[in-house]
Amino acid sequence: MRDLLVSPHTPVLRSGRALRTYGVARALALHGGLDLLYARFEAPEPDAAFAAIGGIELHEAIPSRGARRALAYARARAGGVPSAIARGVSPELAACAECLARDPGRGRVIADGPVAAAALARLARGRPVIYNAHNFESGFRHELGGARRAEERRLRRFERALLARASESWMVSEPDLAAARQLCPTARLRLVPNVLDVAAIEPLPAIAREPRAVFVANFAYAPNRDGLRFLLEDVFPRVWSEQPNATLTLVGAGLDDLGSGALLGDPRVQALGFVEDLRAVYSRARCAVVPLRLGGGTPLKLLEALAYGLPAIATARATAGLAVRDGEHCLIADGAGAFAAALCRVLRDGAPELGARGRALVAQRYSVEALARLLAA
Repeated sequence: MRDLLVSPHTPVLRSGRALRTYGVARALALHGGLDLLYARFEAPEPDAAFAAIGGIELHEAIPSRGARRALAYARARAGGVPSAIARGVSPELAACAECLARDPGRGRVIADGPVAAAALARLARGRPVIYNAHNFESGFRHELGGARRAEERRLRRFERALLARASESWMVSEPDLAAARQLCPTARLRLVPNVLDVAAIEPLPAIAREPRAVFVANFAYAPNRDGLRFLLEDVFPRVWSEQPNATLTLVGAGLDDLGSGALLGDPRVQALGFVEDLRAVYSRARCAVVPLRLGGGTPLKLLEALAYGLPAIATARATAGLAVRDGEHCLIADGAGAFAAALCRVLRDGAPELGARGRALVAQRYSVEALARLLAA
């Protein structure tokens, strides 16, 4: 039986969202193959990594524009879908999914994220549809600012209905599971953590001696922008007072939209933008930082740094729901003073034992193979 995974985005590995999709796709493909249907959005074609998954077949839906898209948006809004999600609803994606779902050998149908789940609402009335959540949406969006109370209430109603409608909802962490259960006590929930292709990541042979930290993120995402402000405005001035030669490398899309600013213009802050070879970036760093104070789910970039064997300093928010322990797999610190102190310690003394234990944990708990075993049950 071939499962069907439906995504509202072209599958390209440029965000934590796409990395979660990739991990789930890899795990599903190990059980009889996988059809991955996507709407062409954000990129013209999928990354080669998706096409190389054994047993996968990619299907493209081309979303309409103009009046037809406006009508789909209006219908979604009338059905209670929040504006930000309704903008991505594609009737073409829904029609292709309904067609593929009728295949005689079809297994599970999985909606990848809330936009896909909204698009497949009609299909879910006639057959089971699983919801693969990337975040507990209504649990953190109010923290980002700008949302009206009416829109927050609409999001909660939408997510409650989504959880009630889904045959099963795959949540990324224990905190998200608990929040989803509180919002919709009748929801059928399963913990499906973020995973990596750990076997394909060779750990670094040695940790760099240069006092360089690296922050890898999609900076178009508001929680990552908040984390960057926290680093630049609150943490690194403290670090530089003790270690003036310490440097910070920023990697990921969205940096061009932030402007220069006084600290981004500091020569000790290197903004690389999106890079193809993350291994080269990690190999020049002494540690990774994950300074998230907002958002839900679990950051895949933290797991990725650990998979490379790179010591990491993270906030409690970034590690919520992960099986990491402070001082054993990474350092966990909240507040500018504590975060700066932990960072200074690693930049000065190194912490190779953290990297080794972090790598072992990710291989055991957060690999594609571990997820495949979970989803086989």
